[in-house]
Amino acid sequence: MSTGKADRAARNLSASHPPYPASSGYAPVSDRSFVATWLFSWLLGFLAVDRFYLGKAETGTLKLITLGGFGLWWLIDLILVLTGSQRDRQGLPLSGFDANKKTAWLVTVVGVLVSAAVSGLSAIFDVLVGG
Repeated sequence: MSTGKADRAARNLSASHPPYPASSGYAPVSDRSFVATWLFSWLLGFLAVDRFYLGKAETGTLKLITLGGFGLWWLIDLILVLTGSQRDRQGLPLSGFDANKKTAWLVTVVGVLVSAAVSGLSAIFDVLVGG
């Protein structure tokens, strides 16, 4: 068999047998973790650690230079991660999203509420003490 025939045969075989059969219900996911991306985005997003982790160096550099897009880019990326819309460099969904999304939302909401409460109490204390 010549090289041309072998190439055609390989293409025909791969076309008739995709790597993930549609009937299997299996869809490829990223080797990047949803939990790691969420924590990077929430805690270190202003430094673009989440973008670099996902392999998005170009936008990561821009996000880093602007310190998370002056906070707005940080918030948008956090929402993208929490909703499952954030993808890795190859466009694949993050692994572990379905299993961890509720916990991530709960921890994020509680963290924001606790932070707001602490800030409010600190402001009240400053007013009362006169500091």
